[in-house]
Amino acid sequence: MTVVPPPHVCRSVRLRQFRNFAELDLTLPVEGVAIIGDNGSGKTNFIEALYYCEIFRSFRGAPDEQLVRFGEPAFHIRAVFQQGARERAVTAAFERAGRRKRVTVDGVEPERIGDALGQAGAVVFSPSDVGLIDGPPGGRRRFLDILLSLHEPGYLTALQQYRQILRQRNAELRRGGPAASSLEVWNDALVRLGARITTLRVRWVERYRAAFLARTAAIAGGPGIEMVYATWLPADIDLTSESAVTDEFSKELRRVAQRERERGMTLVGPHRDDLRFTLQNGNRNVDVREFGSGGQRRTAAVALRMMEAATLRAVRGFDPIILLDDVFAELDPGRAERILEILEAEERGQVVLTAPKASDVMVRAGALPRWRIQAGRIFA
Repeated sequence: MTVVPPPHVCRSVRLRQFRNFAELDLTLPVEGVAIIGDNGSGKTNFIEALYYCEIFRSFRGAPDEQLVRFGEPAFHIRAVFQQGARERAVTAAFERAGRRKRVTVDGVEPERIGDALGQAGAVVFSPSDVGLIDGPPGGRRRFLDILLSLHEPGYLTALQQYRQILRQRNAELRRGGPAASSLEVWNDALVRLGARITTLRVRWVERYRAAFLARTAAIAGGPGIEMVYATWLPADIDLTSESAVTDEFSKELRRVAQRERERGMTLVGPHRDDLRFTLQNGNRNVDVREFGSGGQRRTAAVALRMMEAATLRAVRGFDPIILLDDVFAELDPGRAERILEILEAEERGQVVLTAPKASDVMVRAGALPRWRIQAGRIFA
């Protein structure tokens, strides 16, 4: 008999001087809530505050200084998450003076903020996610890095160390060292860490590639979209093998050594890879970023978040909290209806959604409690 784990939910939220919220104290229903209000009332800010407890940064890419209410010295967030009898209190605060960020879990400040990642157990869907598909490669690498930092032990450490080595190696290249031997002190670590990052990224893509294709086909009601890890590495090597990637990385560094000295930068490595989305057009596959319609790009973005939710469920063993920030606003009715069907079938956890009109609230057959938001105040 399959044992169903107790639901993982956010029970309460307290905000102080966060964005346009001066003070906010809420107890959330276990099933979730629909927050209705005009644009500019603070709907996305509320979603942003909840998800801040997952990654301790803005999912919109805003620096912490911009999250502090205008004219105030600091913001503070406190959220309590519960699964069965277990409760966990997460706090996050940022002070303008000294740019100091402090995070606690059950009152204990971790040695590194990275040790506290993933406490919210949430996935956020937003119209801005389309930027993951049609934006520059850095956004897609960031998606993979956040996802794997949350769910793959050791990934965050490898990523941080790789970035440090990369900065030091690039600084040496800019200084114009007389020979490749001056870079050898960095190369071994760059290769070792870079191979680890690359193989973990590739393994995730390969694990969810078929599901992504099927999900995009279901949303589109037609042909699906392929998800491919794009790298400078040769196609004929096993990209899931850390030793194979390590060997090829070392060879490539030697091959491009002269060009790197000329350009003053590291030319190969996972910092130059990409996550691409393609669809079949006649006898060839074309990049959705360049040739896809707006609907196809939005389909890929929503499906990518669904793969994130599937990852969280597989790794942590519970249904994630689903944060839907006006996610149906820019979708045509057919795609919106099919996405809703998938969410209803697969996402059984707590749902917090925002919408400008009560008529836009379709999730859970419209049965979620409906609260109003106005000028940074939420009314149950």
